[in-house]
Amino acid sequence: MKKILMAILLSAGTVLPAVATHAADAYPTQPIRLIVPFPPGGPTDALARRLADGLSKPLGQTVIVENKAGAGGNIGAEFVANAKPDGYTLLFGTSGPLAINVSLYKKLGYDPRTSFTPIVRIGHLPNVLVVNPSVPATDVKELIAYAKSHPDTLSFASSGNGASSHLAGVLFNDMAGTHILHVPYRGTGPALNDLLGGQVSMAFTDILTALPHIKSGTLRAIGLASAQRSAAVPDLPTIDEQGLKGYDVSVFFGIVAPAGTPAPVVEKLNAAFNSAMADPGVKQTLETQGIVPAEDKTPQGLAHFINSEVDKWAKVIKTANISLD
Repeated sequence: MKKILMAILLSAGTVLPAVATHAADAYPTQPIRLIVPFPPGGPTDALARRLADGLSKPLGQTVIVENKAGAGGNIGAEFVANAKPDGYTLLFGTSGPLAINVSLYKKLGYDPRTSFTPIVRIGHLPNVLVVNPSVPATDVKELIAYAKSHPDTLSFASSGNGASSHLAGVLFNDMAGTHILHVPYRGTGPALNDLLGGQVSMAFTDILTALPHIKSGTLRAIGLASAQRSAAVPDLPTIDEQGLKGYDVSVFFGIVAPAGTPAPVVEKLNAAFNSAMADPGVKQTLETQGIVPAEDKTPQGLAHFINSEVDKWAKVIKTANISLD
């Protein structure tokens, strides 16, 4: 009887991996959900939907975009972290849920470094430092000099405490040795309105939002807040070029799955996303939205990038003593 039982167990031990491998080889056999942890209508949502359309052909299945917004992206991220690791529930993550929030929130139901399996890094949306035309500065050096010689005069707007637009200002103050006052708002719209009206001096906002105002002259671009220049404003030097070496507060986009997703599934998803991003229509969408495609689109590249971003923002948040419930 013991021999029979042992034989059954050994047989099961060989059958189960074979079944799992077959399931991964057959993947996908049903529609895939791409979770966007922000409300519909924003740039992240628009990009996710465009990519979802491009994924249908290489995957042979429909990719459905679902919005699960709240808590700075944490609700959607936690939902995916707790999903079954079978490749049918993915997260369209950004800097907040994949790098910043783990240091910002006191209680978080996931860890971006251990709760997910990286799939692919899409790219980043450059931020730009813009000032109201009344500010007597045309570049970063002049802005820093003015801020130091006129303490408590300048202020920067953000879309809220803990937002990337807030942390961008914190990092700028830290690297430049300035004390520019932070003024938080409830969203980018109200912040931009007060910047245009002169109630605040400056802001770090995405290039897509800022570009019409830069072209019209209602805002003055001081420097690009990313590691490389943008094709949207090719003549605008980066803040890094202007003396603050290593300054980069771009919002990045990456696709992750629940931790434990099988390697063959990860490979298929990575290949499918790379295929979708190579599509001329998708490439045009990325360019129109001001998104710079990632150079390293491997799962390993995204894993390394997430780790480095978590470390970077942890230091900024700790230095500024920022914490959200």
